Amino acid sequence: MRIAYVGAGAAGMYCGSCLHDNTLASALMRLGHEVVLLPMYTPMRTDEEGVAIDRVFYGAVNVYLQQKVGLFRRTPRWLDRLLDRPGLLRWVSRFAASTDARELGELTLSTLAGEGGSQAKELDKLVEWLAREVRPDVVHLSNSLFLGMARRLKQALRVPIVVSLQGEDLFLGELVEPHRSRALALLAERARDADLFLSPSRWYAAEMAPLLGVGASALRVVPLGIRLDQYAAEPSPRPADRPPTIGYLARICPEKGLHLLVDAFARLAGEPGREALRLRVAGYLGGKDRAWFAALVARVGELGLADRFEHVGEVDLEGKVSFLRSVDVLAVPTVYREPKALFALEAMANAVPVVMPRHGSFPEMLEETGGGILVEPGSAESLAAGLRELLDDDERRIELGRRGRAAVLAGRGEETMARATAAVLAEVVAGGRRAEGSH
Repeated sequence: MRIAYVGAGAAGMYCGSCLHDNTLASALMRLGHEVVLLPMYTPMRTDEEGVAIDRVFYGAVNVYLQQKVGLFRRTPRWLDRLLDRPGLLRWVSRFAASTDARELGELTLSTLAGEGGSQAKELDKLVEWLAREVRPDVVHLSNSLFLGMARRLKQALRVPIVVSLQGEDLFLGELVEPHRSRALALLAERARDADLFLSPSRWYAAEMAPLLGVGASALRVVPLGIRLDQYAAEPSPRPADRPPTIGYLARICPEKGLHLLVDAFARLAGEPGREALRLRVAGYLGGKDRAWFAALVARVGELGLADRFEHVGEVDLEGKVSFLRSVDVLAVPTVYREPKALFALEAMANAVPVVMPRHGSFPEMLEETGGGILVEPGSAESLAAGLRELLDDDERRIELGRRGRAAVLAGRGEETMARATAAVLAEVVAGGRRAEGSH
């Protein structure tokens, strides 16, 4: 199949969606499919070899200017190309900061409006390029916020549109009114232009179906997978001289619940016999969360735990593997209901058991893998109890790590994910051809 895969860049950070899109596109290529991965807004940043083309559509600078200044909706293509240069977009993304919620809402409505929005010129360029350079059998949109493109793509290319779901409800929930209600209404309207939706879990499919206004038959579940070659080597047993260590590997922000983990760590660290306990934290820290994190680190110091807390920073692929193999248990107590949780799969692939809140995708994932335990969401006390349970029982902790690793290696690799995705795409393509033949 020739697959046009439309993914979103995430400015300068390692983003779970970007990592997933790149891993899936690469695995589909290895299976023999012709895949063109197109970055939207900014270039994609991944911790593995990137397979996206060196061109950005809907460049962030153009999209912003077209939203704010009507003149830029009619500028010549040569000027657009200058503003869409990947190098410029990478440079601009270094200074990206949080956007006012009102502006973000207006931009969301405009992009969901597709051919009727302020970025209609960007949609025209995307359609023309795909028709000329790719001539795909199917277009795969990486999230439902791209649904504004679907109608024009389908009309011009005469191919089915498949849309992945990757946490859009969280973004939409942060919009202020009236933008949130209008965006949800527009999302449901534009969902009719898609042929099928792919969900990473049964839970998220049930969560998103009402928002999209679609029935169960319009959704298929394809669990997320990760690259396995990077975790092929069997993890070594914990060195005798390494202190018991709790790990956190995710974006550093309030939504991911690091403050809850710090509270749980403080409870445990103060217990007799736990003087050696450590907490290691790794992940991207954006500008808007720096003050929050600085206050959290200051609190750690006030508790007298500064020498037992380590901020590793953002890690690349090699650093991620090294980090995961330096901890005994991973906890990311998300405040929101996490739809993807790639970090949990990565931990289990390294035989590190996880302690996660009993909501979102975690119950389904741990039921499948057996690689960890669940605790009450939003409760530092329950989180501390779960961590204590594993830290005090070496045999059970090691067994959960072994189970999780075996399950991920057996069924959560990138090839398994790619084969399942390809089967769904092929079915949709065949269905579209049958429908055309009947006319």
